[in-house]
Amino acid sequence: MRVVMFGYQTWGHRTLRALLDSEHDVVLVVTHPKSEHAYEKIWSDSVADLAEEHGVPVVIRNRPDDDELFARLKEADPDIIVANNWRTWIPSRIFDLPRHGTLNVHDSLLPKYAGFSPLIWALINGETEVGVTAHLMNDELDAGDIVRQEAVPVGPTDTATDLFHRTVDLIAPVTIGALSQIASGQTEFTRQDRSQASFFHKRSLEDSRIDWTWPAADLERLVRAQSEPYPSAYTFHKGRRLDVLASVVSEGRYGGTPGRIFYREGEGVVIVAGADARTGRNHGLAITRVRTEDGRELPATEYFTAMGGYLTNQP
Repeated sequence: MRVVMFGYQTWGHRTLRALLDSEHDVVLVVTHPKSEHAYEKIWSDSVADLAEEHGVPVVIRNRPDDDELFARLKEADPDIIVANNWRTWIPSRIFDLPRHGTLNVHDSLLPKYAGFSPLIWALINGETEVGVTAHLMNDELDAGDIVRQEAVPVGPTDTATDLFHRTVDLIAPVTIGALSQIASGQTEFTRQDRSQASFFHKRSLEDSRIDWTWPAADLERLVRAQSEPYPSAYTFHKGRRLDVLASVVSEGRYGGTPGRIFYREGEGVVIVAGADARTGRNHGLAITRVRTEDGRELPATEYFTAMGGYLTNQP
């Protein structure tokens, strides 16, 4: 099939690589300009560079809503558009243009976690699996019929970085498998159960701020979700920012005011957290490694030389 690719960053790069290695003919690539957004600079392999290396024409747009681009797409005469990590709305006159419509590849198990940063949100929320979905695009965000979907489990110590590498490896089989189904003439696919749909916004630095009223288990997942190279989970100690790089849920139960620097346990320093409404237990978060405002990384037991005082949500 003749394919036009809409994509950006490493997800789009991996999708384009899979298409270039397949039997399909990539006739045009549309990608975004480089961004300075903290999250968009992390996995930033260039879709444009890869396309140009293989002699594929490239169009760069923030939004795909102008007449010039539409004319280029009509001239390319695609059988299908494949989109992955495209960051702005694609209008219907574009996604309905190809003979087979537009296949969107999304890094969640739709209908759950439509929108942005699904791996991070899924880890914070305690999901037991994540994955990749290829679905046909329609007028509603990430809501079209599912052509192919694959999942991987979330382990008890997995970070968002672990899940990124595990799911990015699903891009090629999900994308090329879905295209094979469509090319074979299949037209009936799995409708999404919209009663199970959930939507999440783009992450910002503010979303990494620790709220000590959360239960310790939720905070521990937040720390893992904000693993390097993502912006770290952070708090404030004596008016200065303190990044929390690693932590575990305490073995003991520690009551009191959330944020209190309370007790050394094993290799960590226990901070009082909020009670878990599901279990009634009030475990603390045992911080094991931190990074100071001036960039020093060290064990929490070396940073906290004395117990007492508080970690706070504000400077």
